[in-house]
Amino acid sequence: MRTTRHDAPTAASPSVLQWLRYAFGGGLPRDLSAWVLSDTTRPGWVRRHVTRSLVQLSPLVVICLVAVPMALAYRLTAAFGGLLVGLVYSLAFMVETTEHRVAKAGYPAGTAARLREERAERRRSARVEERFPYRVGGSGSFD
Repeated sequence: MRTTRHDAPTAASPSVLQWLRYAFGGGLPRDLSAWVLSDTTRPGWVRRHVTRSLVQLSPLVVICLVAVPMALAYRLTAAFGGLLVGLVYSLAFMVETTEHRVAKAGYPAGTAARLREERAERRRSARVEERFPYRVGGSGSFD
């Protein structure tokens, strides 16, 4: 199992078909496991998760709009309602879903959450040092 840290996007990325399979929950080849970790931990990971969720929900929305023999107003309402419910569930299980993707890529459970927390802690520390420069380097530190 890997435990290395990847903050920057990697050079290797999946093809369009590989990404679609990944968006629908499929695994990627092992040589793209660093990309999976980067995809689920870089800033913007929530936006990318929502994008994958919209891709997953799109066939159902299209079927609802095209194949259901009802008035357009009912089909639009059903499609919008289904999309809304699907996104709510997707956001509710966002962390678990990304952890599962990372685990399928060969990393230990909890790796993505740990990396995101480390990044957030570095950001918080940088903001404190920026806001209170007298504390930089331990000067005036209460630690």
